[in-house]
Amino acid sequence: MADRKRVLSIDLETYSDVDLGNCGVYRYVEGDFHILLFAYAFDDDDVRIVDLACGEELPKEVTDAIFDENIIKAAWNAQFERTCLSQFFGTRLSPDSWQCSMVWAASLSLPLKLKTAAEVLKTGEQKDDAGERLIKYFSVPCRPTKTNGGRTRNLPEHAPEDWERFKTYCKQDVRTERDIRHKLEAFPLKDSEWDYYHMDQRINDRGVLIDRTLVEQAITCDLMLSEEMSKRAYELTGLENPNSVSQLKGWLELRGIEVSSLGKKDVAAMIKEIDKGGLDQEALDMLKLRLQMAKSSVKKYQAADRYICADGRAHGLFQFSGANRTQRWAGRGIQLQNLPQNHISTLDEARELVKMGCFDMVESIYGNTPDILSQLIRTMLITKPGHIFTIADFSAIEARVLAWLAGETWRLDAFKRGEDIYCASASQMFGVPVVKHGVNGELRQKGKVAELACGYGGAAGALISMGALDMGLKESELPDIIDSWRTANPQIVQFWWDVESAAMETVKDHQELTVGRVGFQFYANTLWLILPSGRKLAYIKPKLQPNRFGRMAITYEGLNAANKWSRGETYSGKLVENITQATARDLLAEAMWRLEQAGLDIVGHVHDEVILEVPKDSITVDEVCAIMNQNPKWAEGLPLASAGYTGTHYFKD
Repeated sequence: MADRKRVLSIDLETYSDVDLGNCGVYRYVEGDFHILLFAYAFDDDDVRIVDLACGEELPKEVTDAIFDENIIKAAWNAQFERTCLSQFFGTRLSPDSWQCSMVWAASLSLPLKLKTAAEVLKTGEQKDDAGERLIKYFSVPCRPTKTNGGRTRNLPEHAPEDWERFKTYCKQDVRTERDIRHKLEAFPLKDSEWDYYHMDQRINDRGVLIDRTLVEQAITCDLMLSEEMSKRAYELTGLENPNSVSQLKGWLELRGIEVSSLGKKDVAAMIKEIDKGGLDQEALDMLKLRLQMAKSSVKKYQAADRYICADGRAHGLFQFSGANRTQRWAGRGIQLQNLPQNHISTLDEARELVKMGCFDMVESIYGNTPDILSQLIRTMLITKPGHIFTIADFSAIEARVLAWLAGETWRLDAFKRGEDIYCASASQMFGVPVVKHGVNGELRQKGKVAELACGYGGAAGALISMGALDMGLKESELPDIIDSWRTANPQIVQFWWDVESAAMETVKDHQELTVGRVGFQFYANTLWLILPSGRKLAYIKPKLQPNRFGRMAITYEGLNAANKWSRGETYSGKLVENITQATARDLLAEAMWRLEQAGLDIVGHVHDEVILEVPKDSITVDEVCAIMNQNPKWAEGLPLASAGYTGTHYFKD
């Protein structure tokens, strides 16, 4: 094609004394950092390599191409190459002309590892296994020994033959990535998805400011607590290692306490039982101590400390298309997607006490310092001077999307009226008015647990995992709750079966079908589910096979829970869950795009929540929510709603 852009494929080999895996690429390039090798190819030309470690320089044609917005720069995990080259050139390279082949592969639910993706796609060029040894030798610091003369880094002259192998390996990666890219060209990524990827890169480049004082004091406090709690545990039990699960189990069993697990929930349950009986104070104290020790969240603070860059900000905290199949964002580094919530009303006061190092006062006021440190984790994200966080999130987005996809009219009407969905659900389930803290208010709890667990075909196990028993419900009540919810939501239940039936028919007959707003296609030995946005979910090499219950089910090749490529099974509720969560992701991506187009700086996002760092008094929460709530053209009739708040540090409102 005449208008086809040139592509510069790139792979780098680098050195830094900063641990890439623990600190992320933005911090990595701020250490003693060097680009060693630069392998490249324009389009399908032969792959060339520039040995920067040995004094060679990048050709002018390559340098010009890197800065030419009309030439696509392609790499596997392109954020790494772009960030390294930004450091090399001394200027932040715009992501707009970069394409990440890993992101492209993820859009087809392929592995995020180059080697595994090449194996799955059976490309002509495969990744060389020898590379790991060479990277370990040349790209990371080495331990000084007498035999290596006390050096802390291996250079090309220390192993000339291995250096030549390293160059070959680097060139091979370009060929492998390019072969994958050629395979992916049959399944082009939507232009809007590349726009969202570039937006994601700008968010990662921007980073978020971290309160270094709070982080350092929290780490210090946790260290002191750990020493004190370990000492107290030793005094209570006399065990050589009271942190040892096997030793503590034995100690408890000698005291007549049966132990199946020492997980948090199990320990909490044992504490209740022992407390109720008023027996064995030492065992009770030890279990309470273990629960406190398990609450320690120092790892989050340590991750933040490692990720803080020279500008005081943590960068690279989000992985575009990191969640398998749905392509939702995944967390990296600090993992903002699974931060503990905060519930204390005096959050600001507790925060200041920790920052001042008043740990004894924290303990005397709150009585559980590990819990307070956990609740303060969110607040380590702060704004730069003159700015505030404006935080907004979609309200009950999955429940809204599911009702819209299935055509469950009463739910859509309830959302349009701004009703509490848990009350509305309970009212529909039990045929009586339900008002939070009012008439029949006790039924809201049943509506809530049903809403959390039943939308994707969940049974009693799903209710229990969502905390039904912790809410005070009895196990004997759960089947009736499930039946009531399904009776109240016939269109959603029918949607499960219609989606599964259409998927199975498409796999069997390769015909194109539609269920409501969702399309089904089969080509390239792949089942495609077409979302309302036009984006497609891929189920590779699907088959109809009997499942463990003796009924036919869809199986396909993909990544399993252990991140291994294998054949897995799906079913009605899981398919609907994928469709619903992927659609919610598309709504978030479009909302973030509109916010960025409005000139607002996004510094983070967590599930369906967006964190903006904006000048004080520049925009209101209502104005941000109005932008969030705009329906894309493809989402007509979907009742969106959002709510938000402001602050100079992050917290859960």
